[in-house]
Amino acid sequence: MITYHQKNGNVSLHSPTTMPKACGFLWNKNMMIQMNCRGFATAQFMQPEPAKYAHGPALEAKTFMQPEHAYFSHHPGRFFYIKDNHTNELFSLPYEPVRQSLASFEFIVSQHQVSWQVKHLNLHCKLSLTLATEDTAELWQLSIDNLSQSARDISIYSYFPVGYMSWMNQSAKFDPSLNAILCHSITPYQKVDQYFVQQDFKDTTVFLTDTTPDSYETRQSVFEGEGGLHNPTAISNNRLENKPAHYQTPAAIMQFNRKLAAYDDASNNTKPAVALKFVFAPVKDAHEASELKQRYLSSTAQFTQAQDKYKAYLSRETGCLSLLSSTPKLDNFINHWLPRQVFYHGDVNRLSTDPQTRNYLQDAMGMIYINPNKAKAAFEVALAQQHRNGEMPDGILLHPESELKYINQIPHTDHCVWLVICIEAYLNETADFDFLNQTIGFANSEDKLSVMEHVNLALEFLYSQRDNRGLNFINQGDWCDPMNMVGYKGLGVSSWLTLASAYSMTLWAKVCQQMDCDNKASKFSQLAAELNDAVIEHCWDDEWFARGITDAGHCFGVSDNQEGRIYLNPQTFAMLSGAVNDQRWSLMQPQIQQQLQTPFGMMMLAPAYTQMDKQVGRLTQKFPGTAENGSVYNHAGAFYIYALFEQGETEQAFELLQTMITTEDVQNELTRGQLPVFIPNYYRGAYFQYPDDAGKSSQLFNTGTVAWIYRIIIEQLCGLKGCSDGLKIKPQLPKHWPSLKVSRRFRGATVDVSIQRRADVRSQQVLVNGKSLQTNAAGEHILPISTDTSPNTNTSYSISVLLAE
Repeated sequence: MITYHQKNGNVSLHSPTTMPKACGFLWNKNMMIQMNCRGFATAQFMQPEPAKYAHGPALEAKTFMQPEHAYFSHHPGRFFYIKDNHTNELFSLPYEPVRQSLASFEFIVSQHQVSWQVKHLNLHCKLSLTLATEDTAELWQLSIDNLSQSARDISIYSYFPVGYMSWMNQSAKFDPSLNAILCHSITPYQKVDQYFVQQDFKDTTVFLTDTTPDSYETRQSVFEGEGGLHNPTAISNNRLENKPAHYQTPAAIMQFNRKLAAYDDASNNTKPAVALKFVFAPVKDAHEASELKQRYLSSTAQFTQAQDKYKAYLSRETGCLSLLSSTPKLDNFINHWLPRQVFYHGDVNRLSTDPQTRNYLQDAMGMIYINPNKAKAAFEVALAQQHRNGEMPDGILLHPESELKYINQIPHTDHCVWLVICIEAYLNETADFDFLNQTIGFANSEDKLSVMEHVNLALEFLYSQRDNRGLNFINQGDWCDPMNMVGYKGLGVSSWLTLASAYSMTLWAKVCQQMDCDNKASKFSQLAAELNDAVIEHCWDDEWFARGITDAGHCFGVSDNQEGRIYLNPQTFAMLSGAVNDQRWSLMQPQIQQQLQTPFGMMMLAPAYTQMDKQVGRLTQKFPGTAENGSVYNHAGAFYIYALFEQGETEQAFELLQTMITTEDVQNELTRGQLPVFIPNYYRGAYFQYPDDAGKSSQLFNTGTVAWIYRIIIEQLCGLKGCSDGLKIKPQLPKHWPSLKVSRRFRGATVDVSIQRRADVRSQQVLVNGKSLQTNAAGEHILPISTDTSPNTNTSYSISVLLAE
């Protein structure tokens, strides 16, 4: 069903029906497209806010990308119909809308391209999509070969529905000078000021080709007729009607008639019998469409160069790690797809002009391991928008015209936590402690302070936002956005946020020690202990920690609750903050496993809420097992895996890590319905309540999970973690892995590591270039690598690590 190509990481799906929502995604700085194996597409571009150039058939409300996106017959997509003019047989590429059973089908997701190879009616069809690098433009290529021993007469019809563009003004026409269909619209406005903002919008969608079509149609309803999209009425005629669309739902439909010579075994001709190229894009007007045609369709060489340039763009930022283990599927994902998803988040910030602060910082944390300078630049942007009292804003503005929208208009309380955690990770990887002395301003003050002082202020602000029990106020949500009614009256508190604050203070105390700020180190260590003590006193529920206390003074996430009895996050951060001792862990661990663990990973809470709880909020209105209401929410799962590794619980940590990424079980793959080319934000949960639906992937690739998983693999599983003195070596392999080979890029050097288990070894041994590496006073193996190492010096280390069996 799925083929893994280890050399280049490609993943192929060989059926359009077993995993009908399987997809891949492509992006550049201006746009993103999620392409479904059956031909459905979800795409958006920035102008500067997210906009669409292919719409549904009815008026659409603007929303974020949605999980478990539903597809339907008239959903936006990119399709081609192929008709045999002798037999009138018809099928479509890639699979929709005809849904004809095909002789063979292969959906191939590559790093830089999404493509299909389909054989049917003795025709071999190859269809591919890539993007332009600078322009907002899809680049499509279709080739067809005749596999029959007889000559063929076929017609090819493009069908790129543009959908309901505007209730105010929409139309479409064919421009013979461009070989293009131009679908025009005007974005509606109400306020006069909006006109001046929208007058330069790209309200035209163009479909360009390098070949003159034999006929065309621009009216979706006329093309479909009474036959339906599976057998459009217009295709029953010899020619399309060549008519414009006047305030009708437009579509880009072109007909190409081709006669194909019979297949010749002896022929060495590698040129396909049919070769068509297309560009599908939003533009302002016909002039801009003409410029696109000049750039991409003036010659075959131009189109190929554009494809190569896009491939180079996605290859520009690669991961810092490659590994060879006894689990090839895991290797494929870690070596090829995980760093790609990390790069996507750090490159375009989820195509938002106001990413949530927690998302922006954690996405930057992932970039630490790909391009540390970009991560540092992101931290500088975020710090410059901090308030003078230390508070971080709910969102980071990335464009002069952007403003805080949607969820960023709701006050959340956790953003300062991520500032500390992510900057501490940056310091570990780079040892760039000079960054802490860099001065940066504030959003609401002329003052400029050092980064060190900015972070100190953030922690002091966190500490100041507590009730008389010493617990952090939650306001209208912490990390969990829809937990919006726990503390909206100003009294509710979050045990998770209190523990996360303690954890961040513990981390920062160590940084303060390294900067010789002993007073600050002592202060933050003391405050962390105080916060932990408050949570233990007020939120320990005999076998696990409560999630918080509501405005009404009720503890929730406790054993007395029928729904939402246990939450994962407070247990995780209690482990990280030091609030968990051996006795508490012995009580917590079996409860976490019994109530929250599933074959698809860790549920965020259980049991899922089945009705509104007005003391918790919007979270409880979500369908049980979706999103924050008890799904296998991978971001929370990643925190827990990280904490397990930190505690030395290697076997359970690895089990959950592998469960999140890949599976060896075919039925498990089918249940998820997703190709392992990204980690989704969740798999369906409510495992014990709705087992038939559990495990289904959300198919949503925007998630803070990936930065954490990449960090976990590098620093914990492979045990190659940066520190001020160099590279700390402490791999944590599962017992069933006898060996592992890793190559790691670190501070300009290449570190090749061979890890082996041996019966004659009692404790970890490390050899560097054949010489034993001695431990330091703390018993750690640290390879000294200077931060001054130039990327051009080709410094390399050959390391052998021996572990006990």
